[in-house]
Amino acid sequence: MAVPMSAATPSTQSLSELARAPASDVKKLGWRGVMRTVGREGRLLVTNHDQPEAVILSLDAYRDLAAAAQAVQAQQQSALDSLRQRFDERLAALEGADAATQLRDVFGQPPALQGQVRAGASH
Repeated sequence: MAVPMSAATPSTQSLSELARAPASDVKKLGWRGVMRTVGREGRLLVTNHDQPEAVILSLDAYRDLAAAAQAVQAQQQSALDSLRQRFDERLAALEGADAATQLRDVFGQPPALQGQVRAGASH
């Protein structure tokens, strides 16, 4: 019924690497037969006329995927929190009592190139 699954990790495994079962085999073997394959392989790609229709996961495979998704979400949230903190710190500097004076002073000075070429249109 199923083609053995490769040793690839769940996050790098493509559909072509999953154990496969045509829908007709699923009907013939019933739920117990499907679950035996899922228990052995961890995942099972169900096809209909050689077209992928569904992936059935073992509970462990599902938990692994859910944990990986949560880890990625936590990393993204951490990066976003860091960016938000840096933005808030810069914004706070602009909200200071003397911020307007400091900005006028900076914009009133000629640019200091310090020996570096500046890109852009020349005037």
